[in-house]
Amino acid sequence: MSIYDYTVTLEDGTKYPLSKYRGQPMVIVNTATKCGFAPQFGQLEEIYKQFQDQGLIILGFPSDQFHQEIGDGKAAAQACRTTYGVTFPMHEVGPVNGEDAQPLFKFLTEQAPGALGSKKIKWNFTKFLVDREGNVIERFAPKTKPNDMLPAIKKLL
Repeated sequence: MSIYDYTVTLEDGTKYPLSKYRGQPMVIVNTATKCGFAPQFGQLEEIYKQFQDQGLIILGFPSDQFHQEIGDGKAAAQACRTTYGVTFPMHEVGPVNGEDAQPLFKFLTEQAPGALGSKKIKWNFTKFLVDREGNVIERFAPKTKPNDMLPAIKKLL
């Protein structure tokens, strides 16, 4: 399977295939509005604004798996817009680990395991970098600030 084989759901319930972004580098991040790492939304938005004209897309996927999300996808997206000015696509709230994990996150963790080969997402704001061909290039830990990903992002642009 390829990343382009997955269909995801926006915060408003609209489903779409990730093939919509074929040929564009992507940053895919699991988010939570009540997480201590939530200020990363600000840097993610800055990066999005700076590079979206070069094709970069950032996709936010709220998860309450760590009990730090405020509700459904609409409420989470509204909080991100109001507090951090987020304009990149936000999706429905869903699990990122375990049997019920969203299929996209099962794929991402298979393609880019964490420390010691772990397939589990340890916390909110785990970030995955995908190249223009749909290959998962790198996984970044929650504590990695989005600006620290810039060298890797720029290589893909």
